[in-house]
Amino acid sequence: MEIALLFVSFIVLILLTVPVGYAIGISTLLTLFFFPSLPVVMISQNAVAGVDSFPLMAIPFFILAGNLMNSGGIAKRLLDFVNVFFGVITGGLAMVTTVTCMFFSALSGSAVATTSAVGAFMIPAMKEKKYDIGFSTALAASAGTIGIIIPPSIPLVIYGVVVGASITDLFIAGLLPGIIMGLVLVVACYIVSKKKGYVGSGEPITLKRLWVSFKRAFWALMSPGIILGGIYSGIFTPTEAAVVAVVYSIIVGICYKELNWRGLYQALADTICINGVTTYMVGISMAFAAYLSVAGIPQTIAEALLGLASNKVVLFVLVNLFLLLVGSLIDCVPAIIILSPILLPVMTQFGMDPITFGVVIVANLAIGFITPPYGINLFVAMAVGNVTMERMMKYVLVFFLAMVAGLLIITFVEPLTMGLVRVFA
Repeated sequence: MEIALLFVSFIVLILLTVPVGYAIGISTLLTLFFFPSLPVVMISQNAVAGVDSFPLMAIPFFILAGNLMNSGGIAKRLLDFVNVFFGVITGGLAMVTTVTCMFFSALSGSAVATTSAVGAFMIPAMKEKKYDIGFSTALAASAGTIGIIIPPSIPLVIYGVVVGASITDLFIAGLLPGIIMGLVLVVACYIVSKKKGYVGSGEPITLKRLWVSFKRAFWALMSPGIILGGIYSGIFTPTEAAVVAVVYSIIVGICYKELNWRGLYQALADTICINGVTTYMVGISMAFAAYLSVAGIPQTIAEALLGLASNKVVLFVLVNLFLLLVGSLIDCVPAIIILSPILLPVMTQFGMDPITFGVVIVANLAIGFITPPYGINLFVAMAVGNVTMERMMKYVLVFFLAMVAGLLIITFVEPLTMGLVRVFA
């Protein structure tokens, strides 16, 4: 009865459009009130203990770094540089959007920040070149999801904290899967563009164009190398890398003469708001997960999953389908905190490394960013592109299927996640 009340109340609150953080807290509180096997104070105790973690300090700094890079002109220069290579190809601007999102993902660690930053430049540019506005906004939303797969990734930090995995190894493991997700979107862009007749810019790649764009974007291009190179080489931890990213973003923004006091203030204000929400979600989700653990739910669900499928392939597909469904309903932060301890023992029992599973669960939940009813990237892109959801949906389906194909590759081709980890070990 306790478990029924916990999950039924949570689902009902979600269906009533109560914010996920409040729904988690209220359902836990109701269960403890009606079944007082544990004191209600355990909610606050576990919430505080959950956010009392040094690695979690990386989250606000990565959020701030992403905001500063957007305000400081880094995203625009990356876009101009990528356009030199892809602008001439069929569907070139669509590919530029995808590849720029991949670069910006390596700076921000946030899907929403990537979508809003790159979409603000690319959606109007694609509209000017006669791309369908529904296609443009759907692509910006889809490509933005790479922001939580390619390191530095905020959800990977949270997963590492929850299960005790190495965040550095998770960052290394997420690199190739993030590129795979970008490549499947590039292929989808080419197919749609070929069908719709979206031609390239017609401007040939010349040494002069390449050199001019490279000079303008040099310090922006150095950002991923400094941040990820420092982590992979062991010069600094992911948390320290987040601080380095902030300092570097301020310096580059000032040197580009695009970051002013107003931009700095706005970046700080946006970071405070986003981090406040994230910290609350982490804390309250930790309390929810702690109650599940005490009630023995992870073991029960694990046994049920093992009873459903004894075949590795079938089990992995079932878990992916389940995570895709969860990702369409709730935010990735509570989903990771609640589900990781439940599903990880099952996946490791069938031979999946905890590091690989971290990338797989994040990739699943990333797809949830473009899957209604949650689909937060869709709403961000809608606001940026000033377009209706209906206009976007047929293109969203194309990108959704492409990303699911990428997800299956990541799930079943283990060297994509663990190959680089073993090289850097």
